[in-house]
Amino acid sequence: MTAPTEQKKLTQQQAIAVERDLAKFANTMDSLVRIPFTKQGVGADAALSTIPFAGDIAGFVLTLYAFKKAREVGVPQHKLKGVVKLAIMDMLVGFVPIVGTLFDVFIRPSRKTLEIVHDHIREEYQVHSDIHVVHPFLHESLEQKQKTSAFWRNPIVSWIWLRIPDLLGITVLILLVVAVWAGFSYLWQFYQSFQTH
Repeated sequence: MTAPTEQKKLTQQQAIAVERDLAKFANTMDSLVRIPFTKQGVGADAALSTIPFAGDIAGFVLTLYAFKKAREVGVPQHKLKGVVKLAIMDMLVGFVPIVGTLFDVFIRPSRKTLEIVHDHIREEYQVHSDIHVVHPFLHESLEQKQKTSAFWRNPIVSWIWLRIPDLLGITVLILLVVAVWAGFSYLWQFYQSFQTH
């Protein structure tokens, strides 16, 4: 009797690339458009569920890609049982008009699979950074740029590139605070001049 063949372990870079692909997929499926002031998002899965039956089945079939990626990095089958059940429930509830679409916004099997994969590669591959998951498209773009130019391999340039959304967010926040402060200052001066007349 022959022993079952053991799955070949990936390199750390290969594991990061697989997880990054899964993060891109999960963003597209579950959080392409973020609901303001929440961590919830709406993606292709919720959009597909607006098409009765066929859309929900298509969403489930697409979600199988997330499970395939999880298996590529060696996530054991037993760790995926919960999210497989969740994906099936997501499809079945999706058959109910309106309720199914709302359900899709909050029950996100691709995102849950990504969390399981992230925990797995942290333990198995000692990958402690999560920037490739937080900004997967920027991370992939940087990796391509670094192959052809030493400029992009500069740690400071890399750091700035990967944090463009965060830096833009901080800039917008600062501008908003300045605008509110300027608006209140103007109103206060207007009120003061009104009081003196």
